[in-house]
Amino acid sequence: MTSTSVRRVGLSIAVVAALTGVAACTGSDSGQSSGDDDKAAGKDAARVSPIAALRSVETTTDKADSAKVEATTTMGSMMSMEADGALGWADGLTGNLTITYTGGTMADTMRQMGSTSMEARYLPDAYYAKMSDQFAAQAGGKHWIKYAYDDLADLAGGSGAYLKDQMQNTTPNQSVKLLLASGDVRKVGDETVRGVNTTHYSGTVDVADLAVRNSSLSEGQLADLKRQLEQAGITTQTVDIWVDDDDLLVKKVEKGEMASGSMSSTAYYSDYGVEVSAEEPPAADTADFKDLAGTQPSA
Repeated sequence: MTSTSVRRVGLSIAVVAALTGVAACTGSDSGQSSGDDDKAAGKDAARVSPIAALRSVETTTDKADSAKVEATTTMGSMMSMEADGALGWADGLTGNLTITYTGGTMADTMRQMGSTSMEARYLPDAYYAKMSDQFAAQAGGKHWIKYAYDDLADLAGGSGAYLKDQMQNTTPNQSVKLLLASGDVRKVGDETVRGVNTTHYSGTVDVADLAVRNSSLSEGQLADLKRQLEQAGITTQTVDIWVDDDDLLVKKVEKGEMASGSMSSTAYYSDYGVEVSAEEPPAADTADFKDLAGTQPSA
């Protein structure tokens, strides 16, 4: 395999794994917590104020620290995928997901590498993708590829920096923060999701504004990210969330349009507080993405 091919496959995996983190547990913990007083106020005002109710959900979900996640993501003709596993966010993103590519050009690319499924392992400073035996045979015999978040920040200008920020500061309540920040939120009604009684909320958010409100990027990085979002045709997205009687997020759906087609992600959350552990793969079986690509990442 040429370094160009490895670079193309590696970058694709990096993008998809990152999208999985953002879509499955979507979040930035850079916003201020609502606090216990706001949570109590939200309990009292939930019947008349969606904002007060969501502030309570934001705090409660953030403090849960971990959950099991099932997610599906579609991005136009590029890819469709499923993810399943458990993630923790008490001190940076940790956990494991099994990712299966079910359609699009990404599935075709992965199929050429010997498998349409991979394991994604998240640690606070990097994430790791476990590839097939066929890929390992063409990559020095190593199955795991390491993507250090510092390197991701250099891959694609503002979007890479934003990706790093999100991967290191993530919780499921980002969808809640989106709705709170947008000011455009309404209570849809009471619904049952997988046997759980929930309240459904919906709204529309500005994607570029999301980056401003929920990241620690510099002014230059934000400007770069906004340009990339505009070029991709990404402007607004709709966000729907379902929360249970304990103020925990049960389901979220995000939908939007891109230049390449429609984007949607759906995630279900359960077993909050589940024990999550993730260890760095064996060094002898791990290759660094930069080495596989054959060049240092460039902005």
